[in-house]
Amino acid sequence: MKLSKTQRITAISGVVVAGILIFVMMPSPLQVDSESIRRGELTVTLDGEGMTRVRDSFTVASPVNGRVERITLEEGDFVQKNSVVARVTPPPLNTREFEEAEARSRSAAAVLEAARASERQVKVDLDQAARKYNRYKNLYRKGAVAAETFEDVKTAWQVLQKQHQAALLNVESARYDLEAARSVIGKPGSGNTVDILAPDSGRVLRVFEKSERVVSAGTPLVEMGNPEDIEVVIDVLSSDAVRVERGMNVQIEEWGGSTALKGFVKTVEPAAFTKISSLGIEEKRVNIIVDLEEPESRLGDNYRIQAKIILWQDEGILQVPISSIFRGDQGWNVFVIKKGKAVRQPITIGMRGTYYAEVLDGLEEDDVVVVHPTNDLEEGMRVKVMKRGE
Repeated sequence: MKLSKTQRITAISGVVVAGILIFVMMPSPLQVDSESIRRGELTVTLDGEGMTRVRDSFTVASPVNGRVERITLEEGDFVQKNSVVARVTPPPLNTREFEEAEARSRSAAAVLEAARASERQVKVDLDQAARKYNRYKNLYRKGAVAAETFEDVKTAWQVLQKQHQAALLNVESARYDLEAARSVIGKPGSGNTVDILAPDSGRVLRVFEKSERVVSAGTPLVEMGNPEDIEVVIDVLSSDAVRVERGMNVQIEEWGGSTALKGFVKTVEPAAFTKISSLGIEEKRVNIIVDLEEPESRLGDNYRIQAKIILWQDEGILQVPISSIFRGDQGWNVFVIKKGKAVRQPITIGMRGTYYAEVLDGLEEDDVVVVHPTNDLEEGMRVKVMKRGE
């Protein structure tokens, strides 16, 4: 049937009006942020707060009950070994106290002998480790042993060196305790002043008792150590500590300097402790001990720091922003932008860093994904990528 001119105009007008209505009623594209999938270096870190501490510190305590004289030392003063740190005058002894002092003197003598025996045993182990180290060093130079085996032998030798130094200090400390115990013993009714000597050279870190007063035996008086020989202690959750291994690299941040300090994990302490979080929750935490690669003179004892323990690091990794992935019915998903529409794409991820995750399957390089997808975004919805600054 042939349409008249008026009918044709009416039909065309209807089609145009319908098209306009469809265009007007169609929802506008949802504005989204996007980012391209790329390859690059991916680092997985364990972040934690910690503090610095002097590696070898020791507390000088009063060996007897008595009145301690005013301590003239100040924090930061350098003290030579065997110099007088404090003086304590015990009260006069009655007969019973005199007998107790004699018993403590004999006990101190026994402790000294035990410390000497322990030092001799460590010295024997150290000599044996030194001979083994020299032997393996020659074998390593000839290529007869693996580098890892040589490093283990070297580490064992170095650990025994530290243990022998600690054993020598224990002997010195026990000897001073014996001298202090013997100095208390005069005759019944007498009170002799006890000179408390520094067991080793170092700087004064803290003075616990500055004023003259009566103290009991064992009261800390002065803490000493070398503030330039420090280590870092980081406490992390026990569930995170199992992923940390000795030798892992560590970055020390927020310590006050302009650049991060480098270190490595020295020890993962084998025992956890209970700590109450800021939310009042009991947590099991573990101390991670870190050695600095280079000493930093501006750091002192008990300084606060932030640290990043590098658990895993690799280059050329296909990665997706953490903020773009979400849980679906069967694993992780992202919205990929294809021809102006958001298409849900299941993916498989591997290692997860702070901001990016490793892509094992589901995405290709240069794919564009939606970052921070909202609840309004649905499969097949038209989207408009927001430009920077919008």
